[in-house]
Amino acid sequence: MRALRRRATATAVLLPLLPLFLVGACSGGPSLENQGAVTAPPGDSKHLTIGTAGFTESDVLAQMYALLLKQAGYSTEILSVANRELYEPALESGQIDVVPEYAATFADWLNAKTNGAKAPPVGSPDLDATMKALRGLAAPRGLTVLDPGKAVDRNAFAVTTAFARQHRLKTLSDLGASGLKVRLAAGDECVQRPYCEPGLKETYGIDVTGVDPKGVGTTQSKKAVQDGKDQMVLTTTTDATLSDFGLVLLADDKHLQNADYIVPVVNRSRAGSERVAKVLGALNSVLTTQDLASMNEQVDSWRRLPEDVARSYLESKGLLKG
Repeated sequence: MRALRRRATATAVLLPLLPLFLVGACSGGPSLENQGAVTAPPGDSKHLTIGTAGFTESDVLAQMYALLLKQAGYSTEILSVANRELYEPALESGQIDVVPEYAATFADWLNAKTNGAKAPPVGSPDLDATMKALRGLAAPRGLTVLDPGKAVDRNAFAVTTAFARQHRLKTLSDLGASGLKVRLAAGDECVQRPYCEPGLKETYGIDVTGVDPKGVGTTQSKKAVQDGKDQMVLTTTTDATLSDFGLVLLADDKHLQNADYIVPVVNRSRAGSERVAKVLGALNSVLTTQDLASMNEQVDSWRRLPEDVARSYLESKGLLKG
């Protein structure tokens, strides 16, 4: 659902990794058959592999993790695995030691994996409740979820600046109160997802007349709104290219979207030490949603490398020595 761009230092390719997943070559977290108790002490391996899901934001976050950990004395490498169905088991097994994740999304994903696809969602707009559920699901798998910071990448909705100005819209509540009919550019799953068409109707009273299945935050979706074929687009709060299309976000003032705060998730037996938590936790005091959007823009629009963007940001915040 986010812009794709792959580039990382010491990045392994996906194909050689697949056989390892199948045979479970590396050990770290408990096997799926023995999730009841986690007995291994928190580990502090000197070599750590940071996973990235392959899209811009994940690449930048992984690079920041790697740079901070390297400065603290760890040797690091970055592994790009674009599918959560692959990288989460690798995190459990210790083939990957650290990944940047999204609290509510990962909580719901682990919940479905543990309790079945029809299990009631545990992710919510309440960060504390979401983190409690996430940590409860992660711990039996040998995973530790570190503290979230201020940065959050939620689903969000945008309209053209002209449309917002014409109808005096700043929030989704404003749009609902206006009575305007809205055709929404989004993924085809939007018609069923509670955060999308159903939520817009039930929470905000927005008259969604239909969903144009052009994808979440894609160029095609944003162009459709820019051209007036659709009136609103589903994107994310860290979308770096909205201004390129003359678009502006409407505030989610009734908190329809879940608490998708950025959280590092680590393999407990390899990277669960207080030292790792302290190193990665240094980002919490500085990294904001706007910072993420700016770094995404530098990669996606300015064509800077994720590693260079990450290094410049950390140096500007005094977290990395030049």
